[in-house]
Amino acid sequence: MSKLSDLPVQALAKVQQSVGKAAGKYWERGSAELHYARKMFEAGALKLEAPQDIAALVADIRRWGEFGMIPALNARRHPNRVAVIDDFGEMTFSELDSAANAVANGLLAKGVQGGDGVAVLARNHRWFLVSVYGAAKVGARIILLNSEFSGPQIKEVSEREGGKVIIYDDEYTAAVSQSQPELGKLRALGVNPDRAESSAAAEGDETSGSTDETLEELIARTGTQPPPKASKHSSIIILTSGTTGTPKGANRSAPPSLAPIGGVLSSVPFKAKEVTSLPAPMFHALGFLHATIAMMLGSTLVLRRRFKPATVLADIEKNKVTAIVVVPVMLSRMLDELEKTSPKPDLSSLRIVFVSGSQLGAELATRALKDLGPVIYNLYGSTEVAYATIAGPQDLSINPATVGPVVKGMKVKILDDNGNELPRGEVGRIFVGNFFPFEGYTGGGGKQIIDGLLSSGDVGYFDDNDLLYVSGRDDEMIVSGGENVFPAEIEDLVSGHPEVVEATALGVEDKEWGARLRCFVVKAEGSSIDEDTIKAYVKENLARYKVPREVVFLDELPRNPTGKILKRELRDMDVE
Repeated sequence: MSKLSDLPVQALAKVQQSVGKAAGKYWERGSAELHYARKMFEAGALKLEAPQDIAALVADIRRWGEFGMIPALNARRHPNRVAVIDDFGEMTFSELDSAANAVANGLLAKGVQGGDGVAVLARNHRWFLVSVYGAAKVGARIILLNSEFSGPQIKEVSEREGGKVIIYDDEYTAAVSQSQPELGKLRALGVNPDRAESSAAAEGDETSGSTDETLEELIARTGTQPPPKASKHSSIIILTSGTTGTPKGANRSAPPSLAPIGGVLSSVPFKAKEVTSLPAPMFHALGFLHATIAMMLGSTLVLRRRFKPATVLADIEKNKVTAIVVVPVMLSRMLDELEKTSPKPDLSSLRIVFVSGSQLGAELATRALKDLGPVIYNLYGSTEVAYATIAGPQDLSINPATVGPVVKGMKVKILDDNGNELPRGEVGRIFVGNFFPFEGYTGGGGKQIIDGLLSSGDVGYFDDNDLLYVSGRDDEMIVSGGENVFPAEIEDLVSGHPEVVEATALGVEDKEWGARLRCFVVKAEGSSIDEDTIKAYVKENLARYKVPREVVFLDELPRNPTGKILKRELRDMDVE
């Protein structure tokens, strides 16, 4: 038992320990921020500028925040450089800034105030950028709606997130008809090019008949002068993928940190004033992040409404694209297209193929490195944790299954069910920490947090090279006959079979074994592969208990726009 005289000493020791921890955190944070700043200078996102330009930058940040100021920054730095190449031509940075100003002024005239919700439902084109930057200059909560949402989902999500205005592409007119936001609706893209294939469009009608004002019309009647200081700085609501349930809004404000952009630039050699092709949808975290990075770098964005592998390959050659951002299924289809294309397109300008959004897998990584060269960068993260690791070409050459080393400034730990950290090589739950933390779901709730680290929802392990591997979702592991089985391992193996296009696996209830593994397979064209062959292939390469008890062949796997497989649809599928 401690003496009374010892208490001040003990208290002082605790204070010193607490101060030491706090000082360590501040030192670690400061060191990381300096690292990010250096990388942003090297990439060209930050640069030494004239005093008047620095003063203008500071004023713009105060007026519109770190995100809302981006168009004005580029309009000063390189007004005549092409900001966007899309299906409708080119738009310069000066034109983008003027259009965003006009949209902001139009939203203010409608009654939108700082903190009000503005929902955006649009494909990849210039009007997506004009919409989000216009809303940002008002200080709105920007709600990025999934382009695959049904009418009831659009209504439910926009109302839940407080959307007072919906900005939508004409093709979604019917879907948004059920929604009646308080301050009305605007059309981002005022025509639907897809109607050109219909009889109605053949008669010259490319619109849905909507009477909602288009952004072009609003811009034509609204002043392009910079809008006044926003009463609040904007925030971005990105929805979770909803592959296992209802999409949730992930709340994340613009952080007082260079980490979101600086962290990526510390691991991937993006450079200013280059050309980025962005097939990944911009309403998703991956696409939105890279649209922002490209804009911060003053790089040209190549955008297409719909992903077509042949078009993407042609864009790389025509526009001398230096970086492309895709989800794994897009990369796979590009490689398929490249294989059958003759003559081969000139892809020599391509320095970066940035992949994320779902599991890349060892087989696809190996194929991409072989066909495209050492240009593959694989990011591991989620809507909630942002990002944790990035595997570059050197990491993938060590082991193509890795998701890479931890990015500077991030923290990743492997914990057991009791919250204890596990040693290298042992599989456990992945927890992530960063300087721009997830602020919880907008509808309430969040992910588990242990010692300041957020659960990613995945399980995995580190190897002796400090490279991270993801074994699967922590809620997808099944116990079959007393053995733990992660479907992702079987998926990756079967997908690499030469007669298989793609595959996925999941656990279903089993009276005898508790759970059994069901594998869904898409055959290659002309393949005669059958269930017994798949089972034998797994048995030859993995443990016996990992062999799927059922194999179901499908023409294609159901996916959302970001390429993630919709396992809830497969789970509900009648396969009898």
